Amino acid sequence: MKLRTIIDILEAEVLTENDESELDIDVHTACGSDMMSDVLAFVKDQGLLLTGLVNPQVVRTAEMVDIVVIAFVRGKRPDDMTVNLANQKGIILLGTNDKMYQACGKLYDAGLGR
Repeated sequence: MKLRTIIDILEAEVLTENDESELDIDVHTACGSDMMSDVLAFVKDQGLLLTGLVNPQVVRTAEMVDIVVIAFVRGKRPDDMTVNLANQKGIILLGTNDKMYQACGKLYDAGLGR
């Protein structure tokens, strides 16, 4: 699924500085977790992480498991330090007002990860 489609489904805002072409990447899978230890233990080569945590550790964790997009749920927004780190690492950050359960359900219903 194209990232642009995910942005539309989640009614998300792009929080990082990206070229328009970067929003055309394909995302094949997603996971939702607020526990970075679970992400490290169980996630391999995922495209999208949905989380309510907004600290720099989320970006560092995503980098370690090849996550290319992080969507912050429940209307949460990261601070400038986290956004700057994501820009440096080439990780796209999104923000949505959906709860994690809703966001995961919307993406699943749209066919992501099936």
